[in-house]
Amino acid sequence: MSSPRPYILAETTWQAIKETAVEVVVLPWGATEAHNYHLPYGTDNYQCEHVAAEAARLAWEQGAKVVVLPAIPFGVNTGQLDITLDINLNPSTQLAILRDVVQVLARQGIPKLVILNGHGGNDFRQMLRELQAEFPGVFLSTATLFRVVDRNAFFSAPGDHADEMETSMMLHLAPELVRPLAEAGPGANKQFRIRALRSWAWAQREWSKVTADTGAGDPAAATAAKGEAFLAAIIGEVSQFLVELAAADISDLYE
Repeated sequence: MSSPRPYILAETTWQAIKETAVEVVVLPWGATEAHNYHLPYGTDNYQCEHVAAEAARLAWEQGAKVVVLPAIPFGVNTGQLDITLDINLNPSTQLAILRDVVQVLARQGIPKLVILNGHGGNDFRQMLRELQAEFPGVFLSTATLFRVVDRNAFFSAPGDHADEMETSMMLHLAPELVRPLAEAGPGANKQFRIRALRSWAWAQREWSKVTADTGAGDPAAATAAKGEAFLAAIIGEVSQFLVELAAADISDLYE
């Protein structure tokens, strides 16, 4: 059996944690949703939890007192309400959850929070603007894992859901959960007819009208080696962020 990891809250004990001057709390936040025919519903959670744990490990080894909370496995899926068991949390629900978490940190004097987002439908920035005004003593930040490094350096096929990128990551993380790529749909997805909505304007997509297999992007070129390299690059960047954030004086952040 592996030893409990002191930077993973779910594995550590009160005896250990009460002696730790925690500087940064990481909250992984994913989603539960269909990922084409070949990837599991928990894909975003597997990816997000892995990056959070490995980045925290590297940061901890450099002396940063970082603790990873249990992941929240449900995200904003308001465009997928008709897809079986795609579980939706409204943004207002996410805000309520975040407020309770931040309130705990503020009460206990834990100074910094990072939300590590693993789902494209989640957007925490406006929520953190609101909460930062309520809890000025806690530094609030967020990062989306697939935006940490340039994906174009690792993958050739464009997409944004169950595509070459996500499939490669899952082939590295949990290959036993990935169905043969021959069973995957092509991930063909329709675009808005309105020109502005394809570029500078935004509207939510009705997912079942956009894609027949719930994918967006062709997964055919995915490999475990690509996923491993991409994840390693993300983890390296996130771990360095955690090290710097843990050491930072939140009253003196600008130069």
